Amino acid sequence: MTPKASSDHRDLVLTLDASTTACKAIVWDRNGHPLSEGRAEIRLNSPAPLGFEQDAEEWWSAAASALRGAAFGVEADRIRGLCIVNQRETFVVADRSGRPLRPAIVWMDERCRDQVERVRKSGLAERVHHVTGKPACTTPSLYKLLWLREQEPQVFAQVRLVLDVHAFLVFRLTGDLRTSLPSADPTGLVDLAAGDWSSEVLTLAGIGREQLPAIAPAGERIGALREEAAVACGLPAGLPVIAGAGDGQAAGLGAGILAPGRAYLNLGTAVVSGVFSETYQTSLAYRTLAAAGPGGFILETDLKGGTFTLDWLVKRWGGSPGPKGEVLRDLERQARALPPGAEGLVLIPYWNAVMNPYWDDDASGLVMGWRDLHGPAHLYRAILEGIAFEQRLQTEAVEAAIGEEIEAFVVMGGGAASDLWCQIVADVTGRPVHRAGSQEATSLGAAALAMWGTGMYPDLPTATHAMTTSGPSFEPGSHQARYERIYREVYQGLYEAVRPRMVRLAELARAG
Repeated sequence: MTPKASSDHRDLVLTLDASTTACKAIVWDRNGHPLSEGRAEIRLNSPAPLGFEQDAEEWWSAAASALRGAAFGVEADRIRGLCIVNQRETFVVADRSGRPLRPAIVWMDERCRDQVERVRKSGLAERVHHVTGKPACTTPSLYKLLWLREQEPQVFAQVRLVLDVHAFLVFRLTGDLRTSLPSADPTGLVDLAAGDWSSEVLTLAGIGREQLPAIAPAGERIGALREEAAVACGLPAGLPVIAGAGDGQAAGLGAGILAPGRAYLNLGTAVVSGVFSETYQTSLAYRTLAAAGPGGFILETDLKGGTFTLDWLVKRWGGSPGPKGEVLRDLERQARALPPGAEGLVLIPYWNAVMNPYWDDDASGLVMGWRDLHGPAHLYRAILEGIAFEQRLQTEAVEAAIGEEIEAFVVMGGGAASDLWCQIVADVTGRPVHRAGSQEATSLGAAALAMWGTGMYPDLPTATHAMTTSGPSFEPGSHQARYERIYREVYQGLYEAVRPRMVRLAELARAG
């Protein structure tokens, strides 16, 4: 890539999206246009059943590589600030210098099931939910810390720092132990109403406040690039680093969700949806998170088996030879020709258990209606429809809990590129689906924070409105009535009907 012409003013910002699979860095202008990009993969390891880990040093090497790639596409002295967004709940334990003591534990790690169950039986789960906004399940870092304390006591005794991904990267970039509220909050260690670490939850986890980074509001300057890191990243020393957010909240900001009424819907590895709330409230219908901005909260639903389930289909079923992308495109072409309902195939998409509204780690996927006419394309369509049915179930539960209607979805993520899936979501939920103008909504949310945090815009709403746009819209169509019957007469209540058998099946599987 040829560097762009020199400029004597700083009119750009740089974002780093440290996700589960890669670090992606993008340079943005003040109108929300990406100018340059760098990317580096991160390996995901599974050292044991239900276990998922990463080498935290790869976060840093991938981040530095991605930042160098993005910075090479512009004149570096035009960059005004850097903002990080990150995979949530993933954390690493380290010594006082920040050196990892073991591999990082990733958000999807479920080895802490016993710890979740013990907290539930102790009667503390309701209190933890009230304080943190997080119902008891395997996702928050809290329960993974409890597992680590029990399973690796020698390591736990050496822990001096517990760092979320945002904190780890900020420490490497600036030397300062700081993180953002929307990045710290998903750990389940934060008193969300107070916006700070919860002393009572830290006591439960067995760690002290001195082992955690300081918390800053999103959009605040939290440090400057130190010389060694600047050289590694191809950036000027002293570059301001702006507090970012977890990737889910940042995606909502990048979709322009700044007020109640509309929800963002990220059709990614997990399917994550959130609606803005001005007040702190909790319910089993959702989990409550700090919004990616000053004040406000996100009421979020999370289905951990999103495009992950489509990847499973390609990996386990094949369908046709060729690269994964080509196989998926072929399956989508065939599925588009099938009628709504996949000719009698209905799917519950709990491939990775279920969070809201059931919070059941023993839940598993279910496909009902198999006949000899069904093939991989039928299953592909059933996955798209099953996820849409589940999103409707979750959305209706949120609406009932908060007493407000969610009028439309703004979709982003890899799955949002599928016109078929967007239309199915509109038909099944009965709500318009608007595609976000940028499919890099997560990074765009970080860019808005960086523009505001460095003074390019007077406030976050102004930055967000200036930088975000909308793409094509999908209105509920002629298949809505057909989907209504399948949802009301088959899908709704199906999981509750089979849940006791699913639980018993999981027990028998664990018993061997």
